[in-house]
Amino acid sequence: MDRRQFVKVAGAGAAGSAAIAAPAVAQSQPKVSWRLTSSYPKSLDTLFGISTQVAKRVAEATDGNFQIQVFSPGEIVPGLQALDAVQNGTVECSHTLSSFYIGKNPAFAFETSLPFGFNARQQNAWLYQGGGLELCRAFMKDYNLYTIPSGNTGAQMGGWFRKEIKSLEDLKGLKMRIAGMGGTIMSKLGVVPQQIAGGDIYPALERGTLDAVEFSGPYDDEKLGFQRVAKYYYYPGFWEGNANVSFLVNLEKWNALPASYRAIVEAACAEANALCLAKYDHGNPDAMIRLVGAGAELRPFPQDVMQAAFKEAFAMYAELAASNPQFKTFYDSFLPYWKKEQLWFRIAELPFDAFNAQMQSQVK
Repeated sequence: MDRRQFVKVAGAGAAGSAAIAAPAVAQSQPKVSWRLTSSYPKSLDTLFGISTQVAKRVAEATDGNFQIQVFSPGEIVPGLQALDAVQNGTVECSHTLSSFYIGKNPAFAFETSLPFGFNARQQNAWLYQGGGLELCRAFMKDYNLYTIPSGNTGAQMGGWFRKEIKSLEDLKGLKMRIAGMGGTIMSKLGVVPQQIAGGDIYPALERGTLDAVEFSGPYDDEKLGFQRVAKYYYYPGFWEGNANVSFLVNLEKWNALPASYRAIVEAACAEANALCLAKYDHGNPDAMIRLVGAGAELRPFPQDVMQAAFKEAFAMYAELAASNPQFKTFYDSFLPYWKKEQLWFRIAELPFDAFNAQMQSQVK
């Protein structure tokens, strides 16, 4: 066989290989189209933004073969029905807080945060390294769901109040928008909690239906305009030392994905988790300065409020662990991990942060 014949044969072989390989590649990259319903309005470029971020990364990593269309609250279902919509297959996935659904089972709170629980780094440590995520996924199977951490707010503020809170007594009868277990604890202190989705909070506060609201921190609160109708801005948001946002997927839809697509979604959510917290840490300081400049008055919660809330929180956890086996499974993991993390942060992180805060005014 001369050189020209060899080149022709080799070329034909290569073309044949390509023809055989093409269908295999196509089969490994199927066309998938999902819908995602968010619990957060489009005005929140942090919490709504994580949905568009995940959708963008998934599309890029699959050459456009896996598309996730993102919807804001009310376009398919209301914001607080996101979990139900995923569970029953109305949509394939959602971004929401698991703690919104403690009415179904108080154990839903653990994936988001517990009052006086973990900060954001501790929450991630427990989820990713301490067995927390395995517990969450085992629990979610009963609801036909698969869950992935996909964003975090970090420590939140304590909310906006129309009147000053000088003692525990001032909370009595206060109508306050507050979600999750924080609402349960505040109810024991005399507050009348209301659970309202993000986009509906401002009108209720403006009309006087609410006396106080909590949502997140300065960056989001400024966008929602609470400072225009409530003057006192309290801290800390002891009910959410962090808030882990869940990417909830219908379990059957998740299991039907190719393994490569599942890996891509997991990676996209991990990226969104990091970027969300970074965006809050970046945006909150400037937003707080602007809010104070616009007339907001920062106030710490009185010590009697903090101490009473802490006592009620851990009494409630003990009661729930005694009556709810699923809650107990979580709590038996959470409590020793929480104590261990407090020990470490008290030795290393807190003294470092406290010293820097004390000294920063001396740096010109």
